[in-house]
Amino acid sequence: MIDLANRSDFVKLAVLFESGLIVVAVAVGWMFDVEPQARIEWSVADIGWGVLFAIPMFGLFLLGWRFPFGPLRPMKQFLLESLGPPMAACRWYDLAAIAAVAGVSEELLFRGVLYPLTGKWISGVLFGLAHFITPLYALLAGLAGLALGDLMERTNNLLAPMVAHGVYDFLAFVAVARGARRQTPISNPDEY
Repeated sequence: MIDLANRSDFVKLAVLFESGLIVVAVAVGWMFDVEPQARIEWSVADIGWGVLFAIPMFGLFLLGWRFPFGPLRPMKQFLLESLGPPMAACRWYDLAAIAAVAGVSEELLFRGVLYPLTGKWISGVLFGLAHFITPLYALLAGLAGLALGDLMERTNNLLAPMVAHGVYDFLAFVAVARGARRQTPISNPDEY
């Protein structure tokens, strides 16, 4: 039985789920003759663009996190209640691993396969729907998907949105984990 309160189970499940998206991306790409890995090139400049791109995205997240008004309040509460406890049990490198796999897998699927098949707008909408936690969260994720599509167009390298997505997720995961730890103090803070 999987126990999401158990750090090891949560990390394994999250990495397994996100890795499954790589299989989906490869399968859909194969079915429609799209090779997403062909659009990935090692480039220090595009890694830099990805990191820089994540900063304003996380800044907007942090603004909404610190000042949750209106529809941002239930979104924050949902994140704290559902993802907060398992993320609070994680160490920073667990969150980094989950974020890295999520950045690679989701970008491989949404910008690597769906973007060439459906275009920036539809792949952005699908990205938002895949992140439907609340209607506002889906809208914001859809806008992030469009922005990641723009980054893909500007760099012509899937590596840049992969890095941006992974860095953003890591920072957001840390914020959620810290928020959950503040709500429920941990017994041994040196473990984390």
